[in-house]
Amino acid sequence: MSAILLEARRVTKRFGGLVAVNAVDFTLEEGVIASIIGPNGAGKTTLFNVFTGIYHPEDGDVLVQGRSVIELTPDRITALGVCRTFQNIRLFKNMTVLENALVGMHTRVQLRLWDVLARTPTFGREEGQAVRRALDLLDVVGLRGQEDALARNLPYGDQRRLEIARALAASPKVLLLDEPTAGMTQGEAQSLMGFLRRLIREFGLTILLIEHNMRVVMEVSDRVTVLDYGEKIAEGRPAEVQRNPRVIEAYLGRGRATGQAAVP
Repeated sequence: MSAILLEARRVTKRFGGLVAVNAVDFTLEEGVIASIIGPNGAGKTTLFNVFTGIYHPEDGDVLVQGRSVIELTPDRITALGVCRTFQNIRLFKNMTVLENALVGMHTRVQLRLWDVLARTPTFGREEGQAVRRALDLLDVVGLRGQEDALARNLPYGDQRRLEIARALAASPKVLLLDEPTAGMTQGEAQSLMGFLRRLIREFGLTILLIEHNMRVVMEVSDRVTVLDYGEKIAEGRPAEVQRNPRVIEAYLGRGRATGQAAVP
């Protein structure tokens, strides 16, 4: 049995009278790529926001390696090894590629205020180590040589890769990616998914995706969870989920759910 890194127990999140996530149970095991899918408004990003401390649930619990995190701030959850990217790219666009990668290390660098203000030898040592690690990560994502470029000048696909490098800089155990292939061609999306598999092998990562590209989801995922109107309606291996009548109904409507058409 693989270790459970992330677990949701009956998580519910409301916004006024709207129940965005309703009593969702979820587990994420070590060393897999799992995907959360569902129609627009199904509650996918809300659930991600609960996992990472941006939202606090009204009911239920979220555990990271067995520890409840629902009262923790996002930076403390990051320090526990859960990092994410966002559906809309959130780089510091007027900072360089290297500076963006360095931002991801803020939870790992051990410096006192005095070290920073006085530029002590400890500061110089920590800064040098951080820069070397950031450059190594840029090499991993294919951006070495562009470290002095402004983030805003990168092509879209490279900005996505820089987001991943920044997340990797925090030394995560679990990487949550919200729509990582949005705006990409099918070829670019396939390349990115192959890269994520490589990260699992080389960094020992566990990856959780929100993704609308069903071809990517079905090819890359070890397990797929489906949300609809905030509720979990199906979960299992990609082929099983693809044939599930409730999933077909959620995507295509009740009239199509009687057949065995695949999810688009």
